[in-house]
Amino acid sequence: MRRFAYGLLLTTAIRSSFSAEVSRPRGVSPEHAKFYKAADVFTCISNPSVNLSPSQINDDYCDCPDGSDEPGTSACSYLSDLSPSYASDLSSDNDSRSIALPGYYCKNKGHQSGYVPFLSVNDGVCDYELCCDGSDEWAQVGGLKCENRCKEIGKEWRKHDEQRKKALNAAGKKRKELIAEAGRLRKQVEDRIQTLDTEIQGSVLKVKSLEAALAETEKQERGKVVRSTGKGSKVGTLVQLAKDRVEELRESLLAVREGRDNAVARVTELEAILSTFKTEYNPNFNDEGVKRAVRSWEDYAARDKSALTNDAQDRDLDEISKPDSETGIIKWSEWEDGEESDVDLLYNIEEYLPEAVRGWVDQKLRDLRILMIENGIIAPSKDAGAESKTLTEARDALKAAQDGQSNLQNELSGHKDDLAKDYGTDDVFRALKGQCISKDSGEYNYELCWLDKTTQKSRKGGSHTGMGNFARIDSVTVDEAVPADGKGLGSGVRVALRYENGQHCWNGPNRSTLVVLACAERDEVWKVTEEEKCVYRMEVGTPAVCDVQNNSQGNAGGGKDEL
Repeated sequence: MRRFAYGLLLTTAIRSSFSAEVSRPRGVSPEHAKFYKAADVFTCISNPSVNLSPSQINDDYCDCPDGSDEPGTSACSYLSDLSPSYASDLSSDNDSRSIALPGYYCKNKGHQSGYVPFLSVNDGVCDYELCCDGSDEWAQVGGLKCENRCKEIGKEWRKHDEQRKKALNAAGKKRKELIAEAGRLRKQVEDRIQTLDTEIQGSVLKVKSLEAALAETEKQERGKVVRSTGKGSKVGTLVQLAKDRVEELRESLLAVREGRDNAVARVTELEAILSTFKTEYNPNFNDEGVKRAVRSWEDYAARDKSALTNDAQDRDLDEISKPDSETGIIKWSEWEDGEESDVDLLYNIEEYLPEAVRGWVDQKLRDLRILMIENGIIAPSKDAGAESKTLTEARDALKAAQDGQSNLQNELSGHKDDLAKDYGTDDVFRALKGQCISKDSGEYNYELCWLDKTTQKSRKGGSHTGMGNFARIDSVTVDEAVPADGKGLGSGVRVALRYENGQHCWNGPNRSTLVVLACAERDEVWKVTEEEKCVYRMEVGTPAVCDVQNNSQGNAGGGKDEL
């Protein structure tokens, strides 16, 4: 009994489904079937004020302003919002004159259902890409009969779809890896910021300490007691004058001796020349001038002459010419420090004090002098020489610390700006930043560097052309067919990267590139076009946008698989 009831219920359901299928007019999809259920009257979908007889549906005459009475013909394919109104129209001014239906519905059993534009219905062309069951050519215009190819097309499509799903799964895994890498890189930046904050705090304290140390050093330098060089004793002054005079005479002696040596060398050379001339000249040559020269040389050579140099005298001169610091004959330092004036006693007063109080007295004297300088009672010391080594080291140490602090602050600012930048959903493009991909297209090679720049390179050599520098992440809406290999943008909202302010184009704008991204298993430049002068468009596949693309696309564009 139960089996009979179940069979009766199943039979009733099949009949009901078959009845609904039969009652649905040609070209109407299941989602629009509800508008065609009434048996006695049909109301235009977008124009409820217009009522027609069911017999007027698909009669190849456009009665409804929205074309909903001709779902299975091309009679209303001309309609649009710009279609003119006629006096015979019964519709109100508020009624729509655009087509209410998305197109002629193809069931495509064995494949995905879809719509064919009304203009393509019975146009004598088999549109297998959209209507694989051939039902769009039901009138068989010109004897054309489009066979049902949904089984073969569906099988091939499912094969490619399986490959696409596998690729999408792999791309999804890669995107997760990119997100993980982006998170790791972001964490590095955040950790570095924390480290820099700590280092900058320490650097600030160090700079303040060095500033105080420099100020104290300068203060001590200003208060240092410097003995004047012009106020020594008379003996000291005389010793200095004598020392300078002796040094001057020594240098003059060296110069005179050098001149003498040069003159001796020249005389010796001339005597050798004349001696050779006397020996080699021809006595038979009747030249009175030559004969007189020879006789003169003979007289000169016959005279007694003292030696040009004296070795003993030269040794004495060598000894005299040595500096006093080498000979030790005169110890100028003893004479320079020998006599103290009454003022000198003030400089050495600490030496007469016990060791225990010497440092205390020295500091108090320095403090007193600094106090008097700061209050204008006495003038600070004026040293004609360079500043002391201690002061130079203190100044250099402060400058090095200030430079280090400035570098740390610049690095911190750069990292904070980096964290504030837009790296896309899940920060995913952070993992790709700086990486480059390229594609050969004709005589050029086009290179895309993520979040950096786009470049056009000639394959024949020569300079590179900048097509744009990264400006921002954007989004664009596309509606394109995806080829069999899956390397296409498809339909929906897509992530886009805008590269602007590239190399200037002759007699045109600066070059720019719009990079439109679609989900793919690996980073790859699919297509490069120049949409207008020096305005380029790249279509690029990458796993970085897979989840974003799927979420934005949703089920749009996906048909129902009528298996």
